[in-house]
Amino acid sequence: MRVLLVEDSPRVASVVIALLRKAGHAVAHAATRGEGLAETARAPVELAIVDVGLPDGSGLDLCRELRASGHAFPILLLTARNGVDDRVAGLDAGADDYVGKPFASSELLARVRALGRRGPRWTESKKSFGDVTIDRERRTAFRGDRALLLTPREFDVVALLAWRNGRVVPRDELLEMVWGSASEREAASLEVLVSRIRRKFGSKNPDDVVRTIRGTGYAWSLGRSNPT
Repeated sequence: MRVLLVEDSPRVASVVIALLRKAGHAVAHAATRGEGLAETARAPVELAIVDVGLPDGSGLDLCRELRASGHAFPILLLTARNGVDDRVAGLDAGADDYVGKPFASSELLARVRALGRRGPRWTESKKSFGDVTIDRERRTAFRGDRALLLTPREFDVVALLAWRNGRVVPRDELLEMVWGSASEREAASLEVLVSRIRRKFGSKNPDDVVRTIRGTGYAWSLGRSNPT
């Protein structure tokens, strides 16, 4: 998972970066609110860890700006203020969770894993790709006027890939988010499930709907969504 860390303390940043990289995450670091915003424009972010106290503004302001810009990735706040009012203010600003300073390494990584499984906030209930429509609220996919009979897990995979708008989702991340485990048994189940999805969408080419990126994961291949 690609994580953006917005933290101005070199000491705290070095500790968090080392923890995340050891856990297998790619990390981009920004020391200010402005650098954090610029980083989200430069490359896709899948989770952000934001310090509340930044030299050029509050981390809460950064949360609000990210949400107002349409960014749906989970946001984890780092804060030395652990009062109820402070936690409520963070959630109201668009954060998904918080960790109080000082924090235990195991707790930080556990919260990162939990938010990674949760995935992005759904900012839209429906997406259309040509004649294909994915309706998250009704948990139904349509091709033209025909409803596709997807199982709950098939729909979860379709929705997760579709809402990434063509970005590659690593296999292990997809497994953790849908199955809660990335074992070899679940990996084999995912391959079968992707084949069924392609068949139900009427795909003649294996990469028409879901593209396999060998050794990496999967991506939605119907292009970016049309306004609905």
